[in-house]
Amino acid sequence: MSLSSFVKKQGPALLLIVLIGVSAGPTCAQESDAESPWSVRVAESVMTRKPVLSDEWHYELGLMLKSFERLWRQTGEERYYAYIKDNMDQFIAEDGSIRTYEVEEFNIDQINAGKMLFPLYAETGEERYRRAADTLRKQLRLHPRTSEGGFWHKQIYPYQLWLDGVYMGGPFLTQYGVAFDDHEAIDEVTREILLVARYTRDPATGLLYHGWDEKREQIWADPVTGLSANFWGRAMGWYAMALVDVLDDLPEDHSDYGAVVRVLQDLAEAVSKVQDPVTGLWYQVVDKPTYEGNYLEGSASSMFTYALAKGVRQGHLEEKYLDVAQRAYDGLLTHLITVEDGLVSLNQICAVAGLGGKQQRDGSFEYYMSEPVVANDPKGVGPFIMASLEMELLGQDANP
Repeated sequence: MSLSSFVKKQGPALLLIVLIGVSAGPTCAQESDAESPWSVRVAESVMTRKPVLSDEWHYELGLMLKSFERLWRQTGEERYYAYIKDNMDQFIAEDGSIRTYEVEEFNIDQINAGKMLFPLYAETGEERYRRAADTLRKQLRLHPRTSEGGFWHKQIYPYQLWLDGVYMGGPFLTQYGVAFDDHEAIDEVTREILLVARYTRDPATGLLYHGWDEKREQIWADPVTGLSANFWGRAMGWYAMALVDVLDDLPEDHSDYGAVVRVLQDLAEAVSKVQDPVTGLWYQVVDKPTYEGNYLEGSASSMFTYALAKGVRQGHLEEKYLDVAQRAYDGLLTHLITVEDGLVSLNQICAVAGLGGKQQRDGSFEYYMSEPVVANDPKGVGPFIMASLEMELLGQDANP
C-alpha cells in the first residue's frame, strides 16, 4: 500500500508529519526553524508579522484562519487555536453581532470568515458564535440570485456568477447545513457548484472562465455567451478549493455528491494540462504562458497544489494527481519561497483582480497583467500553508 493510500484509509485525523531534511542553503532560517515543516515555518512568520490579521471582517481573515485551524488540528498546538480565537473575538460581540459586517451589503465575500465560527462554537459552546453564524445564514437566505437561483457575487454586481463566490459561500453553507440540520443550505451549495460549472466551463479545454453575466450587459461579458474573456488562475483556484472543502462535509448520500466529484475530476484534468512543464507552477492567465507580461503566480499555484493533493487524499482523484501536486509544491519551494532573517515569504502573488465595478475592469489579458504583484498576501499564504499540510500528511513535503 502506498503512503498516500494508507493516509486516506486512516482518515484526515491521522497525525503524520514526515520531515525530509536536506541542506536549506544560505537564505534559510536558523537550524531549528529549518527542521520544522513548511506549514509551521510559514504560519510562525504570519504570526510574527501580523498578530492582528485584519481590522475589518473580510474574506482574507477567514482564509488565513482556516489554514491555522488545520494547522492546529494537525499539530495539536493550542497557540494556533488561540491565534484564531483572538483574531475572531475582535469581531464577535457578546450578543453575536459582527463588528464591521452589514447584511444589507449582500456581498458573498463576507460569508467566508464565518467558517471559523464552527470550531469556536464547538470548543467553547458560547452561543454568540452560533448567533453570528445564523446572521450569515440569514444573508444567504435573502441574497439576490440569478433566475436559476445562483448567488449574485455582490449586490453591486447584479446577475453575475464568479468562480470566487463558490469558495466564499459554499464551504460555510455546507458546514452550517450539517451542523444545524439545514438541508436547504446543503442543496444550495451543490446547486451553486453545478450552475457555475455549467455556465463557465469551456468545453474545449475544461478550464473555467472567471465570470458569467446572465444579462450579458457588463463590459467584460461576451454579448452572446455572457462569459468573461480569460481563464484567471486564482479564480479557478478558489473554485477548486471550494470543491474539496465542500466534499469534507457533503453527505455521501446527497443526490449531487457524484456530480460534484466529477466536476473536481474534470477540473483536475484541465488544470494539469496547463501546468508549466519547467517549474510545475501555473501562470496568472493559465493558458497563455508565452504572452508578454504573463508570470508564474503564487496564489493560484498554492491553491491548485492544495486542491489536487487533498483530492487525492480524499480518494476523489487518481494517484497521478499527487505527482502533479508534488511538482507544483517543489516549484513553489524552489521558485517562490524565500527566507530572510528567519521569516518565510511567498512571492509573486496577484494583489487583487476582479470584473467590472467602478474600476471598469474589462477581463482582458492586459487587465490581469496590470494589477500589482506582491509578497505575503493572505490569498497566497493561506493556501500555501494548507498545501503544505496536505503534502506533509501524504509524506510528500520537502525542503529546498
